[in-house]
Amino acid sequence: MADYYGLLGVTSAASQDEIKKAYRKQAMKYHPDKNKGDAESEAKFKEVGKAYEALSDPEKRKMYDQYGEAAFQNGGGGGAGGFGGGFNGAGGFGGGFEDIFESFFGGGGSGGGRSPRPQQVHGADIQTEVSFQLKDVLQKQTVDLKVRRAEPCEKCDGTGSASKKAPTTCSTCRGAGRVQVSQGFFAMTQTCPKCHGTGKMVTDPCHTCRGESTVVKTVPISAVIPAGVEDGMKLRLAQEGHAAPFKGVRGDLFIHIRVRNDSRFMRERDNLYAKLPLSFAKAVLGGEIEVETLDSKKTIKLPEGVQPGQRIKIDGDGIPNVHSHKRGNLILEAHIEVPKKTSTKAKDLLKAYAQEMKEKI
Repeated sequence: MADYYGLLGVTSAASQDEIKKAYRKQAMKYHPDKNKGDAESEAKFKEVGKAYEALSDPEKRKMYDQYGEAAFQNGGGGGAGGFGGGFNGAGGFGGGFEDIFESFFGGGGSGGGRSPRPQQVHGADIQTEVSFQLKDVLQKQTVDLKVRRAEPCEKCDGTGSASKKAPTTCSTCRGAGRVQVSQGFFAMTQTCPKCHGTGKMVTDPCHTCRGESTVVKTVPISAVIPAGVEDGMKLRLAQEGHAAPFKGVRGDLFIHIRVRNDSRFMRERDNLYAKLPLSFAKAVLGGEIEVETLDSKKTIKLPEGVQPGQRIKIDGDGIPNVHSHKRGNLILEAHIEVPKKTSTKAKDLLKAYAQEMKEKI
């Protein structure tokens, strides 16, 4: 699956302006007019165009963050990656190399045809990270976060207007937030330069938010982390991200989970694995032995004749399954320890044992 952020050379937390700049840099690098006859560059140009088409649209970007490239399959995507007819000569972009950037980043006005449908503005998502020790994931955890995010301006009640009047519809994009520009045979869209994608206009800007309708604040958020989470998991808190301008839909908060290793155990999904050191006598004779679990100690009964590498399973002392909450198992692998020094009496006993077993010493 293609990594759209990686193709543009940005992280998933990049702003729309950073994505635009990154696209322009990559598109200039791989543009066919600069790499004539280079099929690899042409393919790369299509890929970065497809990535920009998805990430430059807040709604499509949100779908990509949630579902990946699958969000645009079966007719869901399309866009810049689908340019056809070649890139050179009459089948190209008319005026050549620089004209494509005029279409995407400046110049032009709204295209003809039917009026674009106004679309709801969404706030940006927020990414944060929390870290746990392995034993912490045995229970659900409540973490208290401090998040800097856009909040509706209290001074103007989120209207962006000093008089608290509702904003008017942008006359350029007619509320759509995007305008269509044409270049030869192609029609493309870009963020409306007048309203910056909000679809709204304020005639008397609020002095606190300067007409933006939101201000940045640090807010406390409590998040419940379920038991059994694994390192690398990402949890989504719906509508806990940045507030959208003019009371649109708030973005989401994504919490990246980090679980630190425990030197005593190796985790494999819901099971834990550990070494079980045994003396020769204990391995031969069996009996009760105290073992260490992740959260306590437990006495178990060993069978006689435990072999090196033999695995002994303790049910229910692993990690809870994040969905079913049923705990996995603790699996101990026997390691027979041979003492480097023994007493004379111990040696005599071992010699007697060897004679009994008809071993030559």
